[in-house]
Amino acid sequence: MAEMADFVIQEPHPVDGDLFKEPMKKRRRSDRDQRFRAFPSVEQSALKEYEKLESRTRRVLSNTYQKLIQCVFLDDSIPNGLKYLINRLLALIEKPSLDPIYIGLFGSTGAGKSSLINAIIQQAMFLPVSGESICTSCIVQVSSGCCEQYEAKIHLLSDQEWKEELKNLTKLLHRTEELGREEADMWDGDDAVEEAIWKLQMLYGNGAERKTYEELLRVKPKVKIPTSRIITLKAEEAGELSVKLDPYIRTKRRDWNGDSAETQIWPLIKHVEVTLPKSELIPEGVVLVDIPGTGDFNSKRDEMWKKTIDKCSVIWVISDIERVSGGRAHEDLLNESIKACQRGFCRDVALVVTKTDKLHLPEYLRERKVGNQAIQNQREAVLERNEMIKLQRNRILKEKLKRKLPADSKVLEASNLVYTVSAQEYWWQALLTEEETEIPKLREYIRRRLLEKKRRMVTKYVTEAFGLLLLTDSFNSTENLPNEHLHLSGLRRFLEEKIQLLEKAIDQCFAHIAQPLQEGVRNARASYRRILGACLVRSRGNQGFHQTLKAVCLKNGIYASRTLARIDLNEAITQPIYDQIDPVFGGIFRTGTPTGSALMPHIDAFKHSLQEKMTEIGIRNGWKYDSYKKSFLIQEISAILGGLEGHILRKKRRIYESLTSSVQNDLKPCYEEAAQITGKKACERMKDVIRRGVDRQVAEGMFERAQERMQHQFQQLKHGITEKVKGNIATMLTLASSQGDGLYKELADVKSEYKEMEKLHRSLREVAENAALRRGMQDFLLRMSPSKAGPPRT
Repeated sequence: MAEMADFVIQEPHPVDGDLFKEPMKKRRRSDRDQRFRAFPSVEQSALKEYEKLESRTRRVLSNTYQKLIQCVFLDDSIPNGLKYLINRLLALIEKPSLDPIYIGLFGSTGAGKSSLINAIIQQAMFLPVSGESICTSCIVQVSSGCCEQYEAKIHLLSDQEWKEELKNLTKLLHRTEELGREEADMWDGDDAVEEAIWKLQMLYGNGAERKTYEELLRVKPKVKIPTSRIITLKAEEAGELSVKLDPYIRTKRRDWNGDSAETQIWPLIKHVEVTLPKSELIPEGVVLVDIPGTGDFNSKRDEMWKKTIDKCSVIWVISDIERVSGGRAHEDLLNESIKACQRGFCRDVALVVTKTDKLHLPEYLRERKVGNQAIQNQREAVLERNEMIKLQRNRILKEKLKRKLPADSKVLEASNLVYTVSAQEYWWQALLTEEETEIPKLREYIRRRLLEKKRRMVTKYVTEAFGLLLLTDSFNSTENLPNEHLHLSGLRRFLEEKIQLLEKAIDQCFAHIAQPLQEGVRNARASYRRILGACLVRSRGNQGFHQTLKAVCLKNGIYASRTLARIDLNEAITQPIYDQIDPVFGGIFRTGTPTGSALMPHIDAFKHSLQEKMTEIGIRNGWKYDSYKKSFLIQEISAILGGLEGHILRKKRRIYESLTSSVQNDLKPCYEEAAQITGKKACERMKDVIRRGVDRQVAEGMFERAQERMQHQFQQLKHGITEKVKGNIATMLTLASSQGDGLYKELADVKSEYKEMEKLHRSLREVAENAALRRGMQDFLLRMSPSKAGPPRT
């Protein structure tokens, strides 16, 4: 929300003196209808009604804004209240129609993420797939839009980002003259070294791995790098774009003999955005994100990997049928997804089991321990196993989520947290019907999620716009409002008292983290040697681990590659603290059921008390002519405090990660010291330096400092909340009290805009009721109709 002091008249889209003329042009009806092709007719009707409401509201706001701007241009003296109002109108006009819903497909190598996306978008080989081998080499985002062509944008590392990686790669490959045969052998089979050599050769040619950082800076890359650091590809057909895109996102093997510009530029690729034309299957506003499961050696790519996970509101953990029952990689992915619920925007986690058509019938029948009915064929066995997997994994996943998240988390209310899918059977249908592959079920989930988000967004948008139009229209009122100063001064005193109570409530809310934090620190001090030892010891000895450990040290305790499990020493030794605080931390930032530890219910209670007080003052003092003002104040407070939720969600990531960032900062000197070690027995000497460094920092209070850092971050959040509340509500009350001061009498008449906005506000309930009625009828018909899962096609 703009402060009055920061007021600037903005003209974002001037066209022949008519502000906002171009953006407010309606889409052609055919274009609007095309956007809803992914939805059944019932849901299309609801979306069209919401779209119409939003579009008409924007038009009303734009007309009001233009009238006020014309008055401003004719008068040099602009009252502060009018500045506030104009900026609020402008912010609503330019507010995005709908923030994208990011659905992250998070899985390890060969799990079937790309195959699943291809099935969902109905493009069989659009993203490259290759069985069990590594395929997608970077984060790939797939969405549909209004474009007529298929389009892909390949985003490259900036020059500075690549130089940073180049410096680390050359440090990793540096060998000294005194390196003996024993140490040289430790390079063999080291994935960190293999990948570093590979990247340098790809960009600079054979022999690049033997050059220094300074020498490579003077070498011209084999491929021309665009100055924009973006490569754009376009095609009329999906297959055509797929062929163009394939070399950029398919992992390159060491034994691969190609030498094209597309493959040579692979080490510089940061992420890829793919936009499909209007889709009948994926609605506009949904982004499917193929997320490689381990992160990246490059700091910027690795940071983006984490941020991408955190911005997903839905995460599907992808695991194939043969690996779903265990394995470290699967557990690591689940744990990372649950952390995203703690630190990011994720509200929904599900397990998607892929390749469920793979079943060896004789083996299954021999080991089958459930069911009395005889299995007649492969199809029946697959369906039976799918149900067993769902029951088993649903229970295990729910128990895991309960240990980490608050008991009333929304994700725990889901009746089904597991999907069993088969992308191959979706195309062939030799065993299963389309419905039984569960691809349509995932599409239905996506549609419902978007429809619900659109409903919430339009409801909030129209309500907020109505409040602004209420006040704007009331500015032209010539009625005298007695005791105006008295009413609002009383409201300000009430506000000050309530803010003090809110600060105390927030303190009490955050105090719940203190004891778990203390217990976690005690546990971490007792277990860090054991945990660190497990991270530093490999079953095959130091063979193939020497340079990987050096890579860990070069990156301050973190090593991420596309082929190995992620190593994060800082996170590992702080895990005992997170084990203690996770349920409480999640409880503080949850929405829904009010409890003493939840933050948002305290803010909601503050909002309701302030709104009730305004209503009480209005009734007691007879604000007969000021019902507009009362309605505006009530709705504007909802808008101000509603905006706090986004601020809190953005801050909680920094709070959650403050433990590991504090530990990493304390251990940085010992990592740097270890990274410099070369020569005989370098690997063991590096481990000794790390162990001694951690011991020293723990003795000096490393875990206690991390505890203090997190508590400090909580206090900063409290101050941020109260300062925003004080500033924004004070500004809003100033606006309300300025009415009747004689400065608004010449404002343009916006009575017609107010009347139209009043109709739109009334229409909200009708649209919601109609949508609910249609949805209920659709569900009833689906229940009454015969199952779509008929016999398989041959």
